[in-house]
Amino acid sequence: MVIAVPLLDVVRSRQAKPYNPLPAAASFFGSAEDIRSLTMKLHPTGKFDNQAKPYTRLTALPLASAMGAEIQGVDLSALDDATFAEIADALYRHKMIFFRDQRIALEHQEALTARFGPFGTDAYTPGMPGHPNVQRVVKEADVRVKLIFGSGWHTDSPFLEQPPSISMLFGVDIPPYGGDTIWANTALAYDFLSETMQQVVGPLRVHMSAAGVMSALADKAPGDGAAAKMGSVELDVDRQAIIAGWSHPLVRRHPVTGEKALYVDETYSSGIEGMTDPEARALLGFLQQHVTQPAFTCRLRWAPNTLAIWDNRLCIHQAFNDHDGFRREMYRTTVLGEVPR
Repeated sequence: MVIAVPLLDVVRSRQAKPYNPLPAAASFFGSAEDIRSLTMKLHPTGKFDNQAKPYTRLTALPLASAMGAEIQGVDLSALDDATFAEIADALYRHKMIFFRDQRIALEHQEALTARFGPFGTDAYTPGMPGHPNVQRVVKEADVRVKLIFGSGWHTDSPFLEQPPSISMLFGVDIPPYGGDTIWANTALAYDFLSETMQQVVGPLRVHMSAAGVMSALADKAPGDGAAAKMGSVELDVDRQAIIAGWSHPLVRRHPVTGEKALYVDETYSSGIEGMTDPEARALLGFLQQHVTQPAFTCRLRWAPNTLAIWDNRLCIHQAFNDHDGFRREMYRTTVLGEVPR
């Protein structure tokens, strides 16, 4: 016996319906409303304010709603005090600024760094010959590694008593694509916390340690102070000191702008004073995911002769390890920071 079914009914029954993952997910995680709240990401609201100020000696072009700006009309090889003052102001406002087509030597980068303060301590590399305060960050085209210098969300060297306040990176040899750097605005992330959560995290201190990084390099750095490589970068580290690390306020106040920012990252934040490991992991896990939401970020596509400057007290960053087959060479300098307050 054959049952005839109208063709139109067959077509209707096979039409694709929009896929809704919430019911299936809810069976595992909870209600559909629970999942909806977990997957919600923040989008621009009144707290997003990355508009440029009217400067007289330069032009600032915002890169994203959250942070970042390109600075135009400046020659960094011939910098006067008035122009530097506007550069510093733009940095503190936008958290990360960058300059294209800068024909500068190492001496120019060193001089610009020194305008912000004494050179910072680099815990990973000994510096370049004749330029001990300049770190050469390179990955050769034929190198294939899982961990490169700058991998993972981090603020620079927070395991030190006085972490670098400001970092600079100059692009020398840049891949045709890939090798970007991304930043996240930790001051904006703090502003988006509820008042209750701000009160919770305000008095806490976070322990910063390079134990995770050293563990990843353990097969290449078998002893204290032993040299290893991160990508193509030669390392010379005091393993014991940077693993021991330092504790800093989880919320720190910027000494110039007065802004409060979360001092937390995925690479070095390892515990919270006075909390058990499970308690600290839960809170740090939330904060790490919170600060790295796309809405808080900006992303820079490098080009030769681009210089980027960022404020480690107001943002975190990471480099992408996605340029196998292409060489990437950068020059890095840092400014000695204050003890975080």
